[in-house]
Amino acid sequence: MPLTPPPNRLRTLRWPAALLGLGLLATGCGHGQAQAPALSPQAQARAYLDGNQPDEAVKLLRELHARTPDDVDVARALTEAHVKAGRADAWAEELRQAIAKNERAVDQYMLGLTLFSRARDAGAPTVAAFERAIALSPTTAEFHYRLGVARLESEQYAAALGPLRKAVELAPERAGWKLPLAKALARTGDTAGAVEALGTVVRGNPTPAEVATARALMNPLADPFQNFPKAAEAKLEEGMRYLHELDAPQHALIAFEEILHDYPDLAVVHALLGLAYQRLDDAGRAVDEFKQAIERAPQDGKNQLYLGELYLSRQRTDAARTAFEKAAALNPLLDLAWFRLGDLRLEARDLDTAKEAFQVAVTLAPDSAAARGKLSLVYQLQGDYAAAQRELKVVADKDPENTEFALRLGLLYTDEAQKARRPEDRQKAASEAERWLGKVLETQPDNAVASKALQVLKGQ
Repeated sequence: MPLTPPPNRLRTLRWPAALLGLGLLATGCGHGQAQAPALSPQAQARAYLDGNQPDEAVKLLRELHARTPDDVDVARALTEAHVKAGRADAWAEELRQAIAKNERAVDQYMLGLTLFSRARDAGAPTVAAFERAIALSPTTAEFHYRLGVARLESEQYAAALGPLRKAVELAPERAGWKLPLAKALARTGDTAGAVEALGTVVRGNPTPAEVATARALMNPLADPFQNFPKAAEAKLEEGMRYLHELDAPQHALIAFEEILHDYPDLAVVHALLGLAYQRLDDAGRAVDEFKQAIERAPQDGKNQLYLGELYLSRQRTDAARTAFEKAAALNPLLDLAWFRLGDLRLEARDLDTAKEAFQVAVTLAPDSAAARGKLSLVYQLQGDYAAAQRELKVVADKDPENTEFALRLGLLYTDEAQKARRPEDRQKAASEAERWLGKVLETQPDNAVASKALQVLKGQ
């Protein structure tokens, strides 16, 4: 967990096109390309769009829109198809004519989306169309969301807050919608509100793109090197080199203490000093420095994480749990804090909260074998064998040589076979168990655990 000053601190953040675009995936209502022989009309339209066949999508979506004129997902996809086909201007004119004859909220919504796709109209004209859609249908969350995003992109941060808050109020299940809300809150000075919104996002099963956006939003809010005095940068780099590269914490102490002599209130340097004392096994002084860092930067979750790690190393589990909970609340993108919380909750046999913590840890660090392994264990203890197997297979598929996870899969299927009530379920689980245990014994023929599990299966 080394503290590293960013080479280029993030000062501005443009909203990712993937989250602001017209596609179904932008709001979490998307339909990926199905593998089934027959696709639903909407899924087929999505396949056409993803396959760069917008003209085919337009034909299909026009028919769908005629049958379901108030379906905002279809309306959004139809607009996307027109834009991708290069007919944004013609589509906007068609919508204006329809509105002139019989104004409908969905037509104003589609007009707003079309205008948003054109740089010259992405400001006031877009906002006006979405505002009119809301006036005609005030309880449609999507309309409020799009208005908020349009204002956000026009850098009208305060004006964006109202519609974005209304959108998440009307559709609380759309956790990803809190990303633009978090940005608006951050830009209007409500850092605590922004962090709380990001916490909702990471607990809401976000996509990898949403996690990346959340990190980009959180990083400048949690940058411990903001406003660091330029005169002390050289000494800071010297101390960090001693601490992280040369493994010379005693020399690092000297450098950090020199900085604090001139700048006693630099929280990040107190944190670094605490890490140096921890490396020297001086837990008492390390705790003091971490607490000094927390006092000077109470909003920085990393300082709570460092304190929690130290408490955990000293078997002070209650104090560690409290620190990790504060760390995750202050910086919900700290995957290690969630992992530690999951571990401590698992030890306390609080399986539901342990599962939540490990799920967030896996979401934030999907390649973490440790996090997936612990999440799998929780699922197994809850009797959800399919979910437990899924987590282990993610690791086993990425790393076929991982004997530990192959063994765990074999034992998991063995456990399922022993507890299965129906003969066909028992046979299926036993077959999978034999397959995975066999893989283990191919590379480790003397593995006693795998051999014993096979004997158990054969003795059923």
